[in-house]
Order: sequence, then structure tokens, then C-alpha cells
Amino acid sequence: MLTTAIIFLIILSLLVFVHELGHFVVARLIGVKVEEFGFGLPPRIFGKKIKGTIYSLNWLPIGGFVRLAGEDDPASAGASAGKGENKEHRSIGFTQKNVKHLFWARSKKERAAILLAGVAMNFLLAVVLTTYLLVQGVPVPSGRVHIEKVLLGSPAESIGLKAQDIVIAIGGKMLTTPKELIEETKTRLGEQITLTILRDGKELSMTLTPRKDYPKGEGPMGVAISDLEIKKYPLSTAPIEATKINLSRAKEMVTGIGQIITRLVTLKPLGADVAGPIGIAQVTGQAVKFGLSAVLEFMSILSLNLAVLNVLPIPALDGGRLLFVFAEKILGRKVAPAFERSTHQIGMIILFILILLVSINDILRITRGG
Repeated sequence: MLTTAIIFLIILSLLVFVHELGHFVVARLIGVKVEEFGFGLPPRIFGKKIKGTIYSLNWLPIGGFVRLAGEDDPASAGASAGKGENKEHRSIGFTQKNVKHLFWARSKKERAAILLAGVAMNFLLAVVLTTYLLVQGVPVPSGRVHIEKVLLGSPAESIGLKAQDIVIAIGGKMLTTPKELIEETKTRLGEQITLTILRDGKELSMTLTPRKDYPKGEGPMGVAISDLEIKKYPLSTAPIEATKINLSRAKEMVTGIGQIITRLVTLKPLGADVAGPIGIAQVTGQAVKFGLSAVLEFMSILSLNLAVLNVLPIPALDGGRLLFVFAEKILGRKVAPAFERSTHQIGMIILFILILLVSINDILRITRGG
């Protein structure tokens, strides 16, 4: 349990750190001053100021944060960099020389770029991890039925079937999926059937009688089967395929989030397929058992999920802040800073409530053995 918790915190911290790194890099490139770039959340352990930015290490090991100069516009709704040095700027101590380093004083496109940078970094990380897995090799449907394991004392063992044999046909009927083999076998329990097997490039014909009564979990033949084969993608095509996979997953995630919101609004149960922080930590432990590839796959999906969540137009998230930038473009002026601040604060409270509800759902599911 402790190991799982530590791994979960490491993964979550890396994903949030990558997200904040995106904001940091793009802000610096555009020329917005970064007041602090912190690893972990406050309280601070220590910090060092380098070229105007405090790089800090904090006590709570959950991701990180970037504090930009001028994240909240202290001037009136109409203040902007394009108006240069005006009375409003002078009254709060800003001049034309230093106002350009403030986030709120940058153009709409520049602010949008900074806000979207975190989402882009999480999506990019998901693609990079998926690319690595594709190059290493991933199981894909092959259109052939493989025997993965032959159980001792089973009909399959008695006729000499072996792991890695490929079942081409049963009773002359060609097979492409495990489901077809299972269904065909069930119709012939207790009867002799002929299997066409491919072994080391040669076709073999074997006769077998599927048993009517068999130990639980063994099946009539006593074999474990699959249609998956390991496919390795060349580095030249893996990134393209990885991008397609993650775009498809992102679409599914948006649909899933919409369904969750609908359930919450209509007061319907969330269901066992919805997981919060506790559920994700549990999945982390399961992934660790299957090795590094499973952990990287899980990390890729989690990074993509973080990107999708943050780009949604929900107050307090990057997408919510981006929504105010779009509103500014449509209205032709900035939304009142006080109103924007209040909206994000309310959004944060709602998010915490949602996390609490999903966490309660996780606890109930786990305690019920789900």
C-alpha cells in the first residue's frame, strides 16, 4: 500500500510538473515575468532566486505551480498593454517599461498561448509515452487464435497441443477470433472434433473431445487462448499512430466526462467505472504488478486525462481562464477582474466538491469489493 501511494504521488507530481513547465517555458518565451516556479505545493522548504524567478521546493509532493507576474489585473477592466502608460497604470505603480512583463497586459493570443501550454505539454507527454510503447511492441488483434497456455490433465494436453500453437479451424470452419472457437466448441461438447493447427509454419490435424464437465475456469478444452500478437512500430510511423491513439482516447474522455456531469446533475449513481484520486491510486497499484510497460501506459492515459480536464471551459482550470480571454475578444473589453476572480473561486469550490463526491464513490466501491 505504501509503495503504491509513493508511486502514485511520483506519477502525479511528474504530470503536474510537466503541465506547469509548459506554462513556465511559454511565459518566459513571450516575455512574461515568472515570479515563482515551485516543485510541490507550499509551504516552502527552500527557494533560490535566479534572474528574478524564485525556484522553490515545497513540502506537499503533489506536482508544482507557476506564479506569473500580473496573473490578476489590478487595474480597471479596460487596462491593457496596447494603451501604453496611462493614468491607471501610473496610479498603481506601472510604467510603459515594466507593464509588458505582466500577464494581464499581454495580447489575447499571448495569454491564450500561455494558458494552453500546460495542456499541450500533457498531450505531448502522452504521445511520447505511447510512441515509446509502440516502438517497444504492443499487443494488437491479429485475426488468428493463439493458444497461450495448456492446462495439465486437460483434453488439449492429452492430444499434444502446445502453447504458441495457432488454431486455424475447428471442424473445417475457419477461425479469426477466440469467441468463434469458444462458441463452436460449446456446440460440440462430448463430441469428437478436428482442429487444424499451425505449428512452426506447418499445418497439423488433431482430434479432440471437449469435455462436458470441467473444473471451474478451465473450459471444455483446457486451454487459454488469445488473438493478440505483439506488433512493433518503426520510429518513423510510431509518433503518427500515437497521436491518432491519443486523439481517439481524448474524444472518449470528453464523452465520459459529459456522462459523469449528467449523472451528477440528475442525481444518478456515478457507477464503478468512475474513479477519483483514491480509485486512480488503486489502479496505479494494479499497473505496477504488470510491470513498467503497464505503468507507462497508465501514466500516458493519466497525462492525457489531465490535458482534457484542464482544457474544458470550467472556472479555475486553464480552459475556464481561456474562456475569459475569448469573452474579452467578443465583448471588446476585459471582463471585470473582480468578477473573474470570484468565478474562478466558485469554480474551485465546485471542483473540490466533485472530487469529494467521486472519492466517496471510490471508497464505497472498494469497501464493497468492486
